[in-house]
Amino acid sequence: QVDLVESGGGSVEAGGSLTLSCRVTGFRMSRYMGWFRQRPGKEREGVAAIQTTEGTADYADSVKGRFTISRDRADKVVRLVMSSLNPEDTAMYYCAALEELQGMTPIQALGAVMDQDRPVHPLNYFGRGTQVTVSS
Repeated sequence: QVDLVESGGGSVEAGGSLTLSCRVTGFRMSRYMGWFRQRPGKEREGVAAIQTTEGTADYADSVKGRFTISRDRADKVVRLVMSSLNPEDTAMYYCAALEELQGMTPIQALGAVMDQDRPVHPLNYFGRGTQVTVSS
């Protein structure tokens, strides 16, 4: 069992920055860790993923150059540094742990990890989320 606890969300003005943190408790970090978001009226979107062993990161086009994901394997923490935020980034952000990509890229798999508030695959997990609100 893997438990994920997010923190760091809040309200910020456009152009500002926030750092989200995800603490992993339980066994260990999964093969991939990442963040996805649920914006009002839009489909869930994978935002950033990191391969926990090598540290290789990937991002959605909408956040490339603005968001940076990192992981601390010793402390089992994943962080998402978000810069140049705009109102379109307003969303509930969830941390996810992926052991199984089901044939998808990590970003795609993040967007598909949840179905009716439950993990689609038994080896994948996500947290309760943290709200980010960006005002114009």
